Amino acid sequence: MQVNVKQLFDLSGRVAVVSGGSIGLGRQMAEGLAEMGANLVLCARKKERCEQAAEELRALGVQTLALGCDVKDKAAIQEVVDATLAKFGRIDILINNAGVSWAAPVEEMTLEQWDKVLSTNLTGTFLFSQAAGKAMLAQRSGKIVNMASVAGLGGASAELQAIGYHASKGGVIAFTKDLACKWAPHNIQVNAIAPGWFPTHMSDWVIEHRRDSLLEKIPSGRFGSDHDLKGAAVFLASDASAYVTGHVLVVDGGQSAW
Repeated sequence: MQVNVKQLFDLSGRVAVVSGGSIGLGRQMAEGLAEMGANLVLCARKKERCEQAAEELRALGVQTLALGCDVKDKAAIQEVVDATLAKFGRIDILINNAGVSWAAPVEEMTLEQWDKVLSTNLTGTFLFSQAAGKAMLAQRSGKIVNMASVAGLGGASAELQAIGYHASKGGVIAFTKDLACKWAPHNIQVNAIAPGWFPTHMSDWVIEHRRDSLLEKIPSGRFGSDHDLKGAAVFLASDASAYVTGHVLVVDGGQSAW
């Protein structure tokens, strides 16, 4: 049967859970999914932000659900999964976007600071994938998109002191590849997006104080925009990527191509 390319990217009726989906890159990706027809479940620690985003995104003609969730809390994640299944009956797409960073020299970073970053970025990705993955295994289909980073591809200069973030995103990449192998036989594709520098709440300080030196390392000569991740998210969440799994899609303006 011939499939039209528009059908491959169509997400009408699909159900997508986006952690950290109320602001920044999560909000951008959620908007892209909604524009292609996906119903959205937005969750983050600050539920009120999710409620505002959910209300705005309903204007795109999709159903939305806003929930509070700390991805370090396994029980809170299960509550999101249960609420999603109660409302929609399925989970087709999971975007593990919730994340934090902590700037400190290696020799000064405390164990508490290290644990906060790893627990959110890496363990949170595992816990959410595990909980949502059980629903996907039962329905024998699903798309998991993990947020990695170019920081997970290698090291950085001494002016960027965030070793916990780098380590966590490197872990997300390895986790993505291994989970892709484990769940491919169940028709679940697991991929990652590795963004470069995008102006967000997390990166604003660094961009403000290191703007010129950062731009020198980006062949495209600019930072990511408020729509540069939409296409990547829709591709990995749709049938267009049915034969793509264990992949890390880098969206960085060429930064990692030097």
